[in-house]
Amino acid sequence: MPHIDVSKTRYLFDGITGDLIPNEIAQAIRSFPVVGNTYLSAIREIATRLENLNDELKVTMDRNPIQQIKTRVKTPKSIMDKLLRKGFDVSVESARKNLDDIAGIRVVCSYMDDIYLIANLLTAQSDIELIRRSDYIQNPKPNGYRSLHLVVTVPIFLSNTTERVKAEIQIRTIAMDYWATLEHEMVYKLGDKKTDAIVQELKDNADVIAQTDARMQKLHDMISAP
Repeated sequence: MPHIDVSKTRYLFDGITGDLIPNEIAQAIRSFPVVGNTYLSAIREIATRLENLNDELKVTMDRNPIQQIKTRVKTPKSIMDKLLRKGFDVSVESARKNLDDIAGIRVVCSYMDDIYLIANLLTAQSDIELIRRSDYIQNPKPNGYRSLHLVVTVPIFLSNTTERVKAEIQIRTIAMDYWATLEHEMVYKLGDKKTDAIVQELKDNADVIAQTDARMQKLHDMISAP
């Protein structure tokens, strides 16, 4: 088994103790850090490619369309919870097959057109395989959530093999990210106390932000026109 630096992966075991779950599940979950290395490699690989695109576009467009790149790998507890919630077996093989978002990358852009520009440039790379594209900008979720989601695979070159690893990429504007972050925080705090009025207010705010995004895009196009 490859060496694991426990001090760097301790967070992966948050919430997993002997008395909380059956031993066989705990053992399965504890095997995830080895596999987790490949998911860490995947997000590093994709983040580097996004940074390279941003650097190039700084030259060709005289601005950086990407404002921020955030990455994360799900903890074993989070993986286990999702597998159980969806009725899948708890194992490394099951997680690889059934979960698309173990490796997650969030890309925050300035304008709506930048979202599609970055998505198209990234997925046009010959060794990036697009598995699924979900456009929640053109088709927002019922709660008002907007973002472009891509599920891709990227090749990871290991010591004696090459592995294709899945990752989910969420691309959104600054305004969309602002709403999504606060909505998640509010809903988490409210729990069962969430009312229809609060849900509607959040949806209304999402619509206002979307209108502002569209107006800012229009203004940017006017300023940038030759």
